[in-house]
Amino acid sequence: MFIVTPQGVIATDPISLRRPAKPYIDAIQAVTKAPIKYVVYSHSHFDHIAGGQPFKDLGATFVAQRNAKERIQALKPADVVVPDQVVDDKRVITLGGTTLELLYVGKNHSDSMLVMRLPKEKIIFTVDWIPIQGVQFRGMADTYVPDIEDGMKKVIAMDWETLIPGHPGPGGKQTGNKDNAREDLAYLQDLSAAVKQEVAQGKSYDEAIKDISLPKYAAWPNYKNFLPMNIERYYDFWNRGI
Repeated sequence: MFIVTPQGVIATDPISLRRPAKPYIDAIQAVTKAPIKYVVYSHSHFDHIAGGQPFKDLGATFVAQRNAKERIQALKPADVVVPDQVVDDKRVITLGGTTLELLYVGKNHSDSMLVMRLPKEKIIFTVDWIPIQGVQFRGMADTYVPDIEDGMKKVIAMDWETLIPGHPGPGGKQTGNKDNAREDLAYLQDLSAAVKQEVAQGKSYDEAIKDISLPKYAAWPNYKNFLPMNIERYYDFWNRGI
């Protein structure tokens, strides 16, 4: 997502190590010649925030949640620009008559995820953890359970209509709605309950993976491939408390 105003542009994740920033900058400059004033990181994962130096060279100010900056400074990835400014729980950027809220709702997919909300336009941008009809990615690396469910409840309670999730859904769909967020929460709750029951019965990882199916979500992309790994993540939570 990028936001165009008469006084400048607010861009988000520079994209990734594997895709250079120039096409993103070209896309912005095809829409407006206004300067790129800000780049806001969604969270600390390098596949979304690497490669931002061309934005920095244009004079952009980089913003991220405080935990993201601390993580970047600790690991020192060569191709990630260190944020200039940080967000704790909330920050509001006002530029050219447009208001963008940067909201931290706690740990979910990382401990540094920002929900970016355009209150007037009723749009939110938050990546990776609230997909459009999608199970969670692989083994849910760096995902906090059950905090992710609490975070989804907070997002659903916000005033918005359109979700930009950072990854396309089925058929390349780029935007979703609050029903999609509710479906994602229901998936996690159903998964959690099913795994909890297996653990209570003394079942092993392999037995839980064999026993559990969630046919309600079987048509979602990557259901077959990622469900076993999602089960294992919740098994660790219910069996080991991690």
